[in-house]
Amino acid sequence: MVDEKSFFNKSGPPVFTFRVLTNVPEFQAILFILFLLLYLMILCGNTTIIWVVSKYSFLHMPMYFFLGSLSFVEICYITDVVPLMLSNIFGAQKPISLASCGTQMFFFSVFGCTDCFLLTVMAYDRYVAICHPLHYNLIMTQKLCIKLVIGSLSLALFLSLPLTAFTFTLPFCRYHLEINHFLCDVAPIMRLACADIHVNQAVLYVVSILVLTVPFLLICISYVFIASTILRMHSAKGRQRAFSTCSSHLTVVLLQYGCCSLVYLRPRSSTSEDEDRQIALVYIFGTPLLNPLIYTLRNKDIKDALRNSFFRTSASDTS
Repeated sequence: MVDEKSFFNKSGPPVFTFRVLTNVPEFQAILFILFLLLYLMILCGNTTIIWVVSKYSFLHMPMYFFLGSLSFVEICYITDVVPLMLSNIFGAQKPISLASCGTQMFFFSVFGCTDCFLLTVMAYDRYVAICHPLHYNLIMTQKLCIKLVIGSLSLALFLSLPLTAFTFTLPFCRYHLEINHFLCDVAPIMRLACADIHVNQAVLYVVSILVLTVPFLLICISYVFIASTILRMHSAKGRQRAFSTCSSHLTVVLLQYGCCSLVYLRPRSSTSEDEDRQIALVYIFGTPLLNPLIYTLRNKDIKDALRNSFFRTSASDTS
């Protein structure tokens, strides 16, 4: 237990606490159960995607390799946030050290950026598959796929490390600081500094453009070519199959980029911290939860693989 007097009066490296989502005990219990269930659903759904993709050889294709990689990143992403969030949901004001807060911010940024870059890679994969089907196997080799995943992670690390370090070079004039959020994100931490943060805000804005705007434009360009190719197809069945492989990806893209843009690309003057927390809940829980659901319900290959696994399990149980 932390002594309250020493906690609020001690001088030294700052200690952070998170503002509680609600002070009503009944609502706290409901939120705890809800977020815990969502977290477990996300873990189960994304783990199932990884297991199915690795188990069945007919899913050993670039599209499913990227989907499995995305699911792994989603698991890391949500695990960086939710356990600490659940431990603080009852308003115990548990302190988190400067180093721990910086660690959470760094990994949250790394996995969030990697998520966005992988969605861009998946759009490129769909572009090659639909617009250049005869050359697909020559272009999307296993070596290139691995390089694209490693490149996405490396670029995320390259952007996240200096952003995190630059944020924590700011001076904090008090020992105890309350973060108006449920995680150590860049903007809420910057607002607690007792110094001019205009340069830091500009850096955050530039990084946000590089992570959100540029990849989203590349995705849009890919889908312009994809739509043009689909409309030129003579077979209605071919058009339907091509569209179905893209609609799942587009749904996840719009949710991820839309919510993140509202948080990180809005002018600071029009930003409410409470609104940021609410939107953050949507993209932190929404995309990792919908990703396996959308790809499972709308993808025939994955549905067939899950059906085969279910029937095999049922057959082994009855025998």
